[in-house]
Amino acid sequence: MQASADSTKMEGSRSDWKCQAMDLLYWRDLKQTGPVFGSAMLLLFSLTQFSVVSVIAYLALAALSATISFRVYKSVLQAVQKTDEGHPFKSYLDVEVCLSQDQMQSYAEKVQHYINSTLKELRRLFLVQDLVDSLKFAVLMWLLTYVGALFNGLTLLILAVVSMFSVPVVYEKYQTQIDQYLGLVRTHVGSVVAKVQEKIPGVKRKEE
Repeated sequence: MQASADSTKMEGSRSDWKCQAMDLLYWRDLKQTGPVFGSAMLLLFSLTQFSVVSVIAYLALAALSATISFRVYKSVLQAVQKTDEGHPFKSYLDVEVCLSQDQMQSYAEKVQHYINSTLKELRRLFLVQDLVDSLKFAVLMWLLTYVGALFNGLTLLILAVVSMFSVPVVYEKYQTQIDQYLGLVRTHVGSVVAKVQEKIPGVKRKEE
């Protein structure tokens, strides 16, 4: 019974987390999405100018400066007003931040599943279990060589974050037109793949 209750609780928390993530990406609340997007972009642009260690150190110093200043201010205010409100961050200090054993096991199982799936897929592609899929993968890697020549990893990460916070909104607004064009592209790609498969005897015999 306890395990079932913990599982239900974990499923509920995951559902709430997904809803919150969707609300952020779709800009449901500008007051929440704005600071998150701005902070992420500020962090990434900071990494373009400073090393990771420097950025982490500066962020930690900024946070410590704010919390220490607020703690000293509240202590002085309590001394002047002769009140005893206690620690100003007591409500946050009382919050449970530890992961339970069930949560750790659940996350570990998910990571293991993703790693195993990725390894199996890579083995299938590199050992040419399906010739067409391996050719698609080769074309993708070839295109990525050009992407890598134009952008570094950090630039791609910035573009990914911008896309995460812009593409869902654009798709939601122009879903009908986008689906129409995607359908045309999918049809064209499908016809090209079919022609390639017809010219590969091994693949043709396999499908027949």
